[in-house]
Amino acid sequence: MPVNEKITDAVTQSNVKVVAESPAMALSNVYQSAAHSTGIMFENAINTQNQQNIVTQAATTQGVTQIYSLDTIADAVSIAKILTP
Repeated sequence: MPVNEKITDAVTQSNVKVVAESPAMALSNVYQSAAHSTGIMFENAINTQNQQNIVTQAATTQGVTQIYSLDTIADAVSIAKILTP
């Protein structure tokens, strides 16, 4: 049974096309994975920076609270000295 040359040529060309595209597909997967990893890295860096800012703000608030309470502590000590017979 004779095989049509056009069919044979079409199958051969499609096989060559798939083989020729394989390196490009593999490299595109590598690039996509690298881009995803870089994105996650930046996301984690931003999250860490946000957490550090929260801790810094809490420490600043605590320091300001202590500064404002110094006068109150001095007043309390003075009142205690006055009230102590």
